[in-house]
Amino acid sequence: MNIVIRHERPEDYHLVEEITREAFWNLYGPGCNEHLIIHNLRRHADFIPELSFVIELDGKIAGSIFYSHSKVINNHGIEHKTITFGPVSILPALQRKGLGRALIVHSIEEAKKLGYTAIIIGGYPYHYKPYGFIGSKKYGIAMPDGNYYTGIMALPLYQGAFDSVSGTIFFSECMETDESQLEAFDKAFPEKEKAVQPSQAEFELAISEIDDSDYN
Repeated sequence: MNIVIRHERPEDYHLVEEITREAFWNLYGPGCNEHLIIHNLRRHADFIPELSFVIELDGKIAGSIFYSHSKVINNHGIEHKTITFGPVSILPALQRKGLGRALIVHSIEEAKKLGYTAIIIGGYPYHYKPYGFIGSKKYGIAMPDGNYYTGIMALPLYQGAFDSVSGTIFFSECMETDESQLEAFDKAFPEKEKAVQPSQAEFELAISEIDDSDYN
């Protein structure tokens, strides 16, 4: 099994979007919007191309990871720059083979080399705790509604990165998509049936879970 991690090239764009669509289809809701998120992100000021990669398995693209700028704003309006990864996509047939882990580990190491301070993400804790992520509540970093959620996690990229940093996390506006734009964008892809499945209810519960951990 020959694995290569490299930067995405323009000729990869549509294929990467197709793979992303396959990976997320009906996972968190009927259909998905992650392929449109990366399409919009590539042209946005928040895009971090030097940290966005594809992974090849035996010469064929199997998945990708994308990074964007995010920020924590404290009570005095002072911004602290952070970064965020997602979507992370692996073709369903190639999942559970360590490809997603390879992408995440590689990109985290690259982020350290480039001098970024911290990564803040949203996702399932059991997916990301093995990489060192912990609830953002530990650092006093809340969502805009003022709550701390178990699915919002942070990873300092060097010791003391979160010293004197607390406040509200703001992710890139590219993480949100317009339904009408999504409908039009989907016409460039093979037709797929939208469906309700158990993973969607599990996701809704996961993203609403309040973090009541004591990190002291």
